[in-house]
Amino acid sequence: MMDEVLPSWRSGATRDAVVAFLDAARTVPIEQRVACFDNDGTLWCERPTYAQLDFFVDALTSAVHADPRLSATPEFAALLSGDRASIGEIGLERIALALTGLFQGVAPEEFTARVREFMSRARHPSLGRAVRNSTYAPMLELIAELRRLDFSVFIVTGGGTEFVRAISQDLYGVPPEAVVGSLIDYDFVAAQADSAPTLVRSNRLVGAANEGAVKVTHIQTQLGRRPILAAGNSGGDREMLEWAAGAGETTLALLVDHDDPIREFAYVSTAETLDEAEPIADVGARLGWTVVSMAEDWDAVFA
Repeated sequence: MMDEVLPSWRSGATRDAVVAFLDAARTVPIEQRVACFDNDGTLWCERPTYAQLDFFVDALTSAVHADPRLSATPEFAALLSGDRASIGEIGLERIALALTGLFQGVAPEEFTARVREFMSRARHPSLGRAVRNSTYAPMLELIAELRRLDFSVFIVTGGGTEFVRAISQDLYGVPPEAVVGSLIDYDFVAAQADSAPTLVRSNRLVGAANEGAVKVTHIQTQLGRRPILAAGNSGGDREMLEWAAGAGETTLALLVDHDDPIREFAYVSTAETLDEAEPIADVGARLGWTVVSMAEDWDAVFA
């Protein structure tokens, strides 16, 4: 049976390690079968820009058309001009917070609808495919095998929780409540004589961005279950992979290395909000993680 699983994974040490984990996981109590996946760069393509950033830039373009004065905002001006130097100087975290203001006062249902409408038409700028079709076939196969083994599968992302929740069921079969990400706060508007109570988005971040050790604390506070499998691709996933690797005898820390310039992109994955003392691929090799070479280990990249 194990010879038939993971058809997009090439034969070799990496596939053997994943298959060995799947086989060993059959002896783990079902309540302990928990897997946490990063999203950007782990489950789908994150280059040349994050899909969530493209969504916000699309919304910004429409907003500026309605109110040209918005283009004078430094964060927005840098994005609209494509000035990478200014974007780097301002910082993606600050830009992201400015962009959230575009949806301040919007109900969660409307935000979800806006994300889904964008995803229905968004095209990747260089891959020649819809953004929704930039998911990684080997990772979808792995998630499918985990489900056959009664794993609980979660997405733990540095991206916005509500953005990923809007698409997680459709893309990965992961329900919204199984997504942990960077959280935007909400404001409750009490019922009035002529209206029901409402909930609307704010422009405030709840706690810190969901990277590094914050991922581990959010797994505990929001899910309450420790993973025995964690998959990521950047330094922002390091602590989550370490947490899973130390969970017991049957564990898998899976690191995706983007080293395929032909079928995807070749780059060193880095955290957006954290300083890294050591490249994450070096960390994975040193700690004995299963490091996936996209170029060597995947027979197909995209679903």
